[in-house]
Amino acid sequence: MTDLPSFPERALAIRRAAARLCGQLGWAPVHEMPLPNGRRADIMALRPDGGFACIEVKSGPRDFLTDGKWPEYRAFSDALYFAVDADFPQELLPGDTGLIVAWERSAEVLREAPGHPLPSARRRALLHRFAALAASRLAMLEDPAGAVALRTALRVE
Repeated sequence: MTDLPSFPERALAIRRAAARLCGQLGWAPVHEMPLPNGRRADIMALRPDGGFACIEVKSGPRDFLTDGKWPEYRAFSDALYFAVDADFPQELLPGDTGLIVAWERSAEVLREAPGHPLPSARRRALLHRFAALAASRLAMLEDPAGAVALRTALRVE
């Protein structure tokens, strides 16, 4: 008998597969992006058209049913998706969101998210936040000591 993965392991596998899918679609994903409303998007992806897709990862039905924060991500994205694994009961998910299903190391968009374009001022502010966060994380990899000062100055995390 094989052991089932824990919920954190499942969430990590789904997130990795969803991020790989983003790359295949030409989207630039950033994990755990803080939003201006105090929430944190599991994945925020910048699409080639300049729009943002927010991807909320759900490791199982309990994770979805106990987390009522996801509607607050809509105000900071042009499209909202749920990413789940193949065992997730998809009928639980709202029909007015996109659906990404992951299995093993792959993922596929099963339902496109309806668009709800961001106001231009919010998009510009979000783009700046996205770029500053991505740059600070890259700097952290290259120069961990120097990146602490940069992150503090930019206040991105």
